[in-house]
Amino acid sequence: MKIRLLDIEGKSLGHVDVEDHLFDAPSNEALVHQVVVAQQANARQGTVGTKNRAAVSGGGRKPWKQKGTGRARQGSIRSPQWKGGGVVFGPSPRSYRQNTPKRMKNAALRSSISSKLRDGNLIVIDKLNLEQIKTKNIANILKSLKIQGSTLLIADGSDPLIFKAARNLDKVKLIPSFKLNSLDVLLKSKVVMTLEAVRNAENIWGSPFLREKNIIDVQLVDEDVK
Repeated sequence: MKIRLLDIEGKSLGHVDVEDHLFDAPSNEALVHQVVVAQQANARQGTVGTKNRAAVSGGGRKPWKQKGTGRARQGSIRSPQWKGGGVVFGPSPRSYRQNTPKRMKNAALRSSISSKLRDGNLIVIDKLNLEQIKTKNIANILKSLKIQGSTLLIADGSDPLIFKAARNLDKVKLIPSFKLNSLDVLLKSKVVMTLEAVRNAENIWGSPFLREKNIIDVQLVDEDVK
């Protein structure tokens, strides 16, 4: 398929051919949701924890005798009903990690990028080179492209200093093409890719998965011994 190519001033430079497998993949919302949930779960540290009555210090003796005081019987000041006591059913350190097959993550990314393109929210520019690498110049480029709101920039082939200049812009995230993922694509309303980033993405995700077949050579052995 063909995608319209623009320069940094928003002028049309024609169209370029791109891989259908990456930019014209069918939509699969259920798969994208599953992959995004797993990615967010893997980002959780899982280090929060509370102390139960066994972990709280103190409370080794009985507060008062069992009978004769007129008060409720108590066995320890570290029981959950006491101030400073242990927590019942509190969180404990755990791993939230979900293992997602690579084929599922790749398919979800293709579906996300293709959906952005079909909705008109993916823009391809020829390059992102500036004479003066400043934050205001990148903001002017986005303004020339008529982009408002959150933006994901994939600027392969650009000066590394552009990454530092773009991070000062609110709601703008700049990443290289090999770090593309479904979550970043979905969180941003617009996606801007340089032509080199498109080609690199095609090299990584543009070809369909082909399973290698194991070829086993079977040799017939004559068991008859003469």
